[in-house]
Amino acid sequence: MADASISDPAGAFPDKHIPRPQVRDLPEPPGKQWRLIGPGIVAAGVGLASGEFILFPYITSQVGLTFVWAAVLGLVTQYFLNMEIERYTLATGETAVTGFSRLWKHWGLVFAIMAYFANLWPAWATSSATLVSYVVGGNVAVISVVILVIVALILTLAPAVYTALERAQMLKVAAILLLIVIGSLFVIGANTWAALPSVVTQPRFPAAELGFAVLMGALAFAGAGGGQNLVQSNWIRDKGFGMGRYVPKIVSPLTGESEARGQAGFIFPATEENLARWRVWWRFANKEQLLTFVAITFLSIMFMSLLAYATVFGGDVSNDVSFLRAEGEQMMATAGGWFGYFFWIVGAFSLFAAALGIVDYTSRLAADVLKTTYFPNASESKIYAGLVWGLVLIGALVVAAGLGQPLLLATIAACVGGVMMFVYSGLLIAINRKMLPAAIRIRGYRLAALIWSILLFGVLAVLTMNQQLDKLFG
Repeated sequence: MADASISDPAGAFPDKHIPRPQVRDLPEPPGKQWRLIGPGIVAAGVGLASGEFILFPYITSQVGLTFVWAAVLGLVTQYFLNMEIERYTLATGETAVTGFSRLWKHWGLVFAIMAYFANLWPAWATSSATLVSYVVGGNVAVISVVILVIVALILTLAPAVYTALERAQMLKVAAILLLIVIGSLFVIGANTWAALPSVVTQPRFPAAELGFAVLMGALAFAGAGGGQNLVQSNWIRDKGFGMGRYVPKIVSPLTGESEARGQAGFIFPATEENLARWRVWWRFANKEQLLTFVAITFLSIMFMSLLAYATVFGGDVSNDVSFLRAEGEQMMATAGGWFGYFFWIVGAFSLFAAALGIVDYTSRLAADVLKTTYFPNASESKIYAGLVWGLVLIGALVVAAGLGQPLLLATIAACVGGVMMFVYSGLLIAINRKMLPAAIRIRGYRLAALIWSILLFGVLAVLTMNQQLDKLFG
């Protein structure tokens, strides 16, 4: 009997809601692979937001460096999660969310709505604006609205949206690396370097001091979290990884030339030639994710924690953006006024770049779902542009009205990430074992890693929901 993965590789894909993929050979991997480096940097850049600038440094300010180990555990978990998201897209050119929608039509809509609830409040834009106000003064609400408008203009006027996003995140990562070098020279002293081994020698889980949910959130969402991991599919597709090379990119409806794409992706027959190409693509994708997303994120968490230890360890500070004011003022006392301002400028740009990425991935996720599942004849680029401006307009109206973040919305945002990751960790196992050719399905230690992810995010989701509901109704 002929191998079905060769004779009919599309036969394993459910087609009740989305047509089966077309059969095409896997594209040849490029000779100069370094040109495809980028999606991991984008993931790191977008993920380097309040967690890396506020949450981990805040934990360090209270208990020292003894919890940084959790960043390693969280990042390793997300690495395996991201690679399973990438596996499906490398093999099909479809996003993982499209794969989920093959199992049940509305999975994509569920995840898109959850991502919107998590990001409806423009927290990163207001945090960036607050840091700008530390440097130049001004009204935080006005600066926030300006930032949101700039974000929308960049995402809807750039001829190739992913390219603009990638350049912004690369610039952000470069700025953070410069901050690391200068901070190591002028702020981090001998006492802080001497405390560094405690990361390994004295690991702790200081729940008594800081609360269980804060620590679990830092552990689980180090680097990314929630909907951002899912959009790794979209970013590697627009970069041209694997079968994604056959799929048109999202462009500006005004300045770019869009191409129509169908609902379905592609799948390759499991011939020796295609499998040899697959092994090259898979090795490269793993290496790119490990050396960019994981390495950059861990380096940033470690350094921001060292800066906090050197400046505000043991101090009375808050777990919000005001933490960065206290940290910057202490840096001024330690290294001179210039470094405090430099720290705030880099922080403001970093949070602006995070806002750019968050608006992109929220809109990108929803645009893909709407185009693929509900409006197959519509322009994905136009849907995306409309969603970007809609999200930015809501954020601007909220900020302009001077509203504080409603407790209910904060509660939903806190619960959404863990629930999303718990659910899609299981769905990834389903699509990567059921649909893909047998030779490239998830198995072994990678399957065990996703089972661990289900357990981790399941526990996190339950604990976080319990705590947030106590706050809401207590």
